[in-house]
Amino acid sequence: MRPMSTLDVDRAQVMAYRIAATGLHRDQGKAADLAVLDIGVQQTVPGSVATSLAARLPAATDAVAANDDPDFTVAWTYRGAAHLMRTADLPALARDLWPVSEDDAIARLAGAGIMFRKTGIAGLDAWRTAATAMRKIVKNEMVKGDVSTAITKALPDGYGYACRSCKATHIYGSLFQAVALGAGVQVRSGSPTTLAPVPKRWAVPKGPDRPDRAVRPYLHVLGPATMNEIAAFLGTTQKLARTMLPDDAVEVRADGRKAYVLESDVDAVRKPPEPDLVRLLPPFDPLLQPRERELIVPDEAQRKNLWRMIGNPGAIVVDGDVLGAWKAKLARKRLAVTVEEFVPLPRTVKKKIEQEADRVAVARGIEGADVSYG
Repeated sequence: MRPMSTLDVDRAQVMAYRIAATGLHRDQGKAADLAVLDIGVQQTVPGSVATSLAARLPAATDAVAANDDPDFTVAWTYRGAAHLMRTADLPALARDLWPVSEDDAIARLAGAGIMFRKTGIAGLDAWRTAATAMRKIVKNEMVKGDVSTAITKALPDGYGYACRSCKATHIYGSLFQAVALGAGVQVRSGSPTTLAPVPKRWAVPKGPDRPDRAVRPYLHVLGPATMNEIAAFLGTTQKLARTMLPDDAVEVRADGRKAYVLESDVDAVRKPPEPDLVRLLPPFDPLLQPRERELIVPDEAQRKNLWRMIGNPGAIVVDGDVLGAWKAKLARKRLAVTVEEFVPLPRTVKKKIEQEADRVAVARGIEGADVSYG
């Protein structure tokens, strides 16, 4: 039976712990030392990774350097999404993220998994067949579209869908991105998206190695986490995610919900450091990733403003709460940042927002920032 704790924490404690655990206190001097790199920093739009790192590193220029550092690699990892990871962590992660069962393989492919079930193609077979084909095809840097075309031709019938707009068959996108890490393929920055083999390439996994090892850093960085949040981060079902919990994950109460945290983190969750800070976070920053968004932003209207169907703004974190949203665009060689306040912000906070906007500009290789309030 999984150990239980008497820990019962409120929303403020959870937010304060996550802010500290994700590195927003800027208490680590190097990107490699950030615990948030254990789960990766998601790359969504140009500059998003640099913005996340600038919010965490003492020197914003270090956020720029990480993009070209061989110690870091962008790869399709959790949920097949592009994340900046430590290069050294990728071989183990490729094995740890391999599906634990047939049901898990289908679940992680979402709609494509349903189609495989209908056509009688085993999910695990689909993963291994597609990963093996991709590994053979991506021997050098290739444009993503060219890889998709080549792998579709190499795979048996049933692994793709008919695209009406271009009148061609394409491999299912979820399968394409899910197997890339197992195939030893990384994502290069720039447009169009290009793929390339990783250095010291590994073999396609025969099965999962330590699936609990993929969950452990999530519990440390974004705990206490509900089973819904853990499953959503992995892209699987709650039933399957439960089997992947580390042995030292303990059950606690967090903002009235059943949640899990590592036993070694219980004291830190109980008494987290005060989040006396102001940070500008990009959309899909690790702090904004948990599925239980009511905890992050309790107000429904503010949540809808922050998480949209398309075009999410960034979040402004002030002393443990999300108190505004922001967007940026390039204007006359400077970063024009528009802030929407969820509540009236004092001048002292606005001054810090302007300082943070300058850091974002530096991280994106821009001369400076101009902030306006809409």
